[in-house]
Amino acid sequence: MEHDLLELIRTDVLDTAEPLTPQSDLFAAGLDSMGIMQLLLAIEDRFGVAMDPADLSRENFSTAEKIAVLVAEKKGAAIP
Repeated sequence: MEHDLLELIRTDVLDTAEPLTPQSDLFAAGLDSMGIMQLLLAIEDRFGVAMDPADLSRENFSTAEKIAVLVAEKKGAAIP
């Protein structure tokens, strides 16, 4: 899931060729509030989960690793 998220963030949200790791600081890489909204919609579409407004925090969206944990929790799956 982390790999899929990284590709989604890198190509669809940040539109960058810069390499990202699951622990990369997405805000340092250019993620902003508009990017979070775009990412949120893409996550809901691709992974079939609904995010609560309370989930939209800087902490939850700081790395792909943390986003993957959040998505897994929403899906009721084991944390990757």
